[in-house]
Amino acid sequence: MRRALGVGALGLMLMAGCAAETKLRPVPEAGVLQGGKSSAITEEAGVRLTADGSAWQGSPSDLERRVTPVYVRLENHGDRPLRLQYKDFALVGQESHFRYSALAPLSLRRASSSRDAEEPARIRPAMYPRGGMWVGGGYGYGPWRGWGPGWYGGPWGWGSPFYGPYPYYYEQPLPTEDMLNNALPEGTLEPGGTQEGFLYFQGVTHRENAVTLQLKLVDAQTGEPFGSLGIPFQVSTK
Repeated sequence: MRRALGVGALGLMLMAGCAAETKLRPVPEAGVLQGGKSSAITEEAGVRLTADGSAWQGSPSDLERRVTPVYVRLENHGDRPLRLQYKDFALVGQESHFRYSALAPLSLRRASSSRDAEEPARIRPAMYPRGGMWVGGGYGYGPWRGWGPGWYGGPWGWGSPFYGPYPYYYEQPLPTEDMLNNALPEGTLEPGGTQEGFLYFQGVTHRENAVTLQLKLVDAQTGEPFGSLGIPFQVSTK
């Protein structure tokens, strides 16, 4: 029995590691590199932008498999109030030139709700996990196996990581509480002010080899653009 438990646990660990995580790494020409070369800084018209494409530490832990989170910090050392709106941020593909606009966190909830209406069952065999949590595995009640012993009881029956070949995988709905709490707030950044948080973009995995984070600088009072900032990143999968 102990040998069986060990094999089952090892299987879960191996399968959980099958899906690669994508990180954005600043290229050498990105400007001033910070934090062990994981973030970069650029500045124009008195506005300083710091960006890190590998800073996410919250829940879900594998968020990079579903969207692309980028931490940004903005410092306004100029004399104009800076407008902060998601539509002013984008990741632009180096080769495709496709523009991935920053997503409002609550728009991810609406997208998940629409998908739920089409796919009411959110517990499935986890052959290739893409963001969520392990909740057991094994026989379960569903199209794969009949009832069997285990620890997890749910709409598909009972399962356990120590019974049967198919671990169950629950895809955590987005946005999570961590995503909402850590998102960059929209608003106005007054001269002398600082604001920071995460931006969430459509996943660029398998779409781009390199992208540039772009910010259009817009005067919050007049709506007049007065510059732009850009930091180039390499898309790294590991």
